[in-house]
Amino acid sequence: MSASKDQADLGRAQAWPSLALDDWKDTCETLQLWTQVVGKVRLKLAPMVNHWWQVTLYVTATGLTTSAMPYQGRLLQIDFDFLAHRLLLRTSDGTIDSFALAPCSVADFYAEVMARLRALGIDVHIWTMPSEIEGAVPFERDREHAAYDRDAAQRFWRQLVQVDGVMNIFRGRFLGKCSPVHFFWGSFDLAVTRFSGRTAPPLTSHSPNLGDWVMREAYSHEVSSCGFWPGNGGLGYPAFYAYAYPEPAGFGEAPVPPPASYKTELGQFILPYDAVRTADSPDELLLQFLQSTYEACADRARWDRHALER
Repeated sequence: MSASKDQADLGRAQAWPSLALDDWKDTCETLQLWTQVVGKVRLKLAPMVNHWWQVTLYVTATGLTTSAMPYQGRLLQIDFDFLAHRLLLRTSDGTIDSFALAPCSVADFYAEVMARLRALGIDVHIWTMPSEIEGAVPFERDREHAAYDRDAAQRFWRQLVQVDGVMNIFRGRFLGKCSPVHFFWGSFDLAVTRFSGRTAPPLTSHSPNLGDWVMREAYSHEVSSCGFWPGNGGLGYPAFYAYAYPEPAGFGEAPVPPPASYKTELGQFILPYDAVRTADSPDELLLQFLQSTYEACADRARWDRHALER
């Protein structure tokens, strides 16, 4: 029995790896900026989709991808490969280019990406000011952020793989309008959002280097949203989050599986990642959190759950 339990614990630890923010903070900050460089290329090339869904990255079997982006009759795709530790640039005419993911400044990474794109015959110009980051400097001037811990980057991606799988199960239970499970490079989180179908009051909050009109488009309709942070943005530890906009009365008082709790200062429910990865059934605990926080929103805001749910 003990050997069997030890084996189960080992398998769970490998599938849901541990990664404290303090152990990779420098790499996390650098990688967020690298994904912003690539993400802004996607923002420039991809046609507009409601709530900015066209700008996100997606989890793959090796890392994160832009998916295919149109450019003058061709398609371009950029992938972060956290197994081989390379950035790959592919076009639909069969051209492939890549370079190693290794310690280098954001300025050098930006210059390398732009040079590789030009070599592929792709002339794209992006706004180089990072989004949603306090005190940021333009990519071409940032020589402070230059860390890349291969093991940490790969463990973070393996976390995303597990979360992506569970969140897609959760997404499949909903018949109404729902976002893909996608990675936002601005806030550096994996998220999925459900919609009631009703419009929402204009959002009045502000984010650094992000126009208010951008956030108003993102939250133009009522949402129940959830996701996973690695701990950046002031939280300090990796966690799952869930919130509603607009937040209905009594939302924060709804029952959720322990040790999840509502953080008034954030306006969100928070479930520490470590509680999930060490649970007997991580998938089940996470699904309970996602479902209960959705119900906290849908019931109190009187969503038409009969019409919206499978």
